[in-house]
Amino acid sequence: MTTMTAQTTQVYSVFILATPEQIWEAITKPEFTERYFYGARIEVRDGRRFSAIGDLEWDEPVLEADPPRRLVHQWVSRYDAEMAEEEPSRVTWEIEPQENGTTLLTVVHDRLEGAPKTAESVSGSGWMYVLSGLKTLLETGRPLAG
Repeated sequence: MTTMTAQTTQVYSVFILATPEQIWEAITKPEFTERYFYGARIEVRDGRRFSAIGDLEWDEPVLEADPPRRLVHQWVSRYDAEMAEEEPSRVTWEIEPQENGTTLLTVVHDRLEGAPKTAESVSGSGWMYVLSGLKTLLETGRPLAG
C-alpha cells in the first residue's frame, strides 16, 4: 500500500484481489462495511451515503456515483462532536481493474482545509486501517481483527 499524506489532500492506494463489482459492493453495503470500517454500517442509496455507529446515524450527499468505477461523497466526521462542527470534506473512491485480476482502489480525501481535526484523525492509520481491513475481508473472507 502507498500513502501520501498532506493536511488538505490525502491519497491512499491499494491493489486488491477482487473485481470492481466486489469492491463497489463492499464500500456501499452495510453488511460489508461494519466488518472493516470501524464497525460503521454504511449504505449508499437514493443519492445519499447513510452511516451508523451504534445509535448514532447520519447521512451525506453522494456527489457522483458511477458503479463500479467511481464514488464521490461528502464527508463530515459526525462520530466525533468536535469534528462534526468542521466544514464538510470530500472522499473519492476510484476503482480500476488491472490486467492481472486485481483491482487498484485509490481513495482521495480532500477539501480538508476547513476540517483540520478531521484531516489529522483520518491521516496515517485512519484510512490505512479501513483499506487494509477492506483488502483482508475481500481476499480472505475474514475481518482484519477479531
